Amino acid sequence: MGRDPRRDLLAGLTVAVVALPLALGFGVSSGLGAEAGLATAVVAGALAALFGGSNLQVTGPTGAMTVVLVPIVAQYGPGGVLTVGLIAGAIVIALAVARAGRYMAYIPASVVEGFTLGIALVIGLQQVPQALGVPKPEGERVLEVTWRTVGEFVRAPNWTALGLALGVAALMLIGARWRPTVPFSIVAVIAATVVARVFHLDAAAPIGELPAGLPAPSLGFVDPAQLGSLIAPALAVAALAALESLLSAQVADGMTVGQKHDPDRELFGQGLANLAAPLFGGVPATGAIARTAVNVRTGASSRLAALTHAAVLAVIVFAAAPLVSAIPLAALAGVLLATAVRMVEVGSLRAMARATRADAVVLVLTAAATLALDLVYAVIIGFVVAGALALRAVAKQARLAEVDFAADLPGEHSAEEHALLAEHIVAYRIDGPLFFAAAHRFLLELSEVADVRVVILRMSRVTTVDATGALVLKDVVEKLHRRGIAVMTSGIRPGQRQALDAVGALDLLRLEGREFATTPEAIAGARVHLHGAGFLPAAPAAPAASPAAHEEPVR
Repeated sequence: MGRDPRRDLLAGLTVAVVALPLALGFGVSSGLGAEAGLATAVVAGALAALFGGSNLQVTGPTGAMTVVLVPIVAQYGPGGVLTVGLIAGAIVIALAVARAGRYMAYIPASVVEGFTLGIALVIGLQQVPQALGVPKPEGERVLEVTWRTVGEFVRAPNWTALGLALGVAALMLIGARWRPTVPFSIVAVIAATVVARVFHLDAAAPIGELPAGLPAPSLGFVDPAQLGSLIAPALAVAALAALESLLSAQVADGMTVGQKHDPDRELFGQGLANLAAPLFGGVPATGAIARTAVNVRTGASSRLAALTHAAVLAVIVFAAAPLVSAIPLAALAGVLLATAVRMVEVGSLRAMARATRADAVVLVLTAAATLALDLVYAVIIGFVVAGALALRAVAKQARLAEVDFAADLPGEHSAEEHALLAEHIVAYRIDGPLFFAAAHRFLLELSEVADVRVVILRMSRVTTVDATGALVLKDVVEKLHRRGIAVMTSGIRPGQRQALDAVGALDLLRLEGREFATTPEAIAGARVHLHGAGFLPAAPAAPAASPAAHEEPVR
């Protein structure tokens, strides 16, 4: 993708318009106020754009981080949260120095989907007090607070706040389907603010006065007596900042051609951003998947777009604080309710549930743990359960594999495969389980192929596939297709089809007629493809194969 400064500036402006209500809303939800959300978006957004490892990542306050911060605010106060952000930033920088970024790729897809679903539920429930116009009741658990809020609303209903919140959420959700390119979040917030002012809706409490600018950097919030007790929450914040930022950068890579983030540099940039944001009163930040996706879709190609987003928000902080202060809190609650709804990808959840029973169990367990416990604990629980179920499946398939292959273990067909390389064809055999850890190694190897026109994936020795493996396989096919490399498969077993079908991996091959029963058939298909595309002057004769090669077809 070539650089285009004008497109980057336009993309940055668009992201800023989308990010403004989100920054305000997440700042309010965290308990530190709208000004904290704005400070985070400006300071962390600029530093992460400059020093991070992705050209397309947009950083700021996020819903996932807000979920973690709420109980910290309740226990340690605003100063404790700022201190936690400072410590977390140092921890993330240490992770970057230790080159830990590469290991984040091994989190199973089912854990990520369950984590996202759980976060969406928590974000939605956190907005209930503001959406109902009820002062937030005491309580540490979001379910408990929601239940008390509903009780208060029943005793003294505030229909104005509820109407504004539902109106904003509905306008965002319906508008996104009608005109996806229009930033309906800011349109809805402006409309709600105008309605509240014109009709003097006093029941719709506004954000309140905001400072016209960023505060001077200060460490006055640090309480040495609290430092020891803040280490544990800081570790949770650091883990979440690293995890969400790298997931977001990976999503950005998948949406583009030719972009690839540096995970360790990304951790360094996020750590630096989290070190600086608390000095200006900002909350801990992460890479924001929704804003990053908007950035990519609007044509961003360099860091200039994310820097522009931060600069536009800085202008708003300095020049438009009085206008922003009039926004009703219920309108921001509506923005976050719609955001929570849009976080839930029904198609992805359905694919996970259909892929394998183990993936469905991990997804539900991770979502439930996110809702009932803590986000970091939820990821750990999901990862441990996924690993245990993977080992169980490997052990089961290993016993079956001994029966299936013991009678006719083949030769490697190295002579034939070496000859294929001269024809710009590579036959890649996958052995054993295609699970979340092995799958990413497989993706790394295939993404580096060069001087090849056709890749044949030999699947007959794959013992089992989980949802992550199936998604990685689909990602490989899409990436190679974008590079003009045809992908063909051979020997897919019936037991593998459920997971591959659930995520749509096989659809890419069926449309092109590139799925074959055996590898010799796939090789013949590759030669026909190359001959038809003009890469070969004629279909070369296949090299002579050994007798052993014909006893067990290469698959």
